[in-house]
Amino acid sequence: MTMEFTVEFYETEAGKCPVREFLDELKATDPDDFAAVLAGLAKLWNRQYHREPLSKALGNGLFELRHVGKLNTRVMWFFMKQRKLILVHGIRNKGRAIPARDFATAQARMRDWQKRVQP
Repeated sequence: MTMEFTVEFYETEAGKCPVREFLDELKATDPDDFAAVLAGLAKLWNRQYHREPLSKALGNGLFELRHVGKLNTRVMWFFMKQRKLILVHGIRNKGRAIPARDFATAQARMRDWQKRVQP
């Protein structure tokens, strides 16, 4: 029996969707990496993909979807009740480590979503 999850995008109070904007830019600049990341995101509905090599726990409740291409592409997310995954931040970089400012952005968005959406 597989446990299925719903994948949702974080939205700001103003209705902006940073991960969708990140993916739109990725599609325009690197269609091959975009296709690989989209395929990875589609797999997140299945619990078996919530571990390495596709996903990795970052700490403090955050996880990352990882894709290695011309640049390392990452989409950060967290779990919510009722088997939901919320995508909060996307980055591309050359290094292996996630810059502290990007981790902080993902954490702030996670807290914001939990405060506004979680009962």
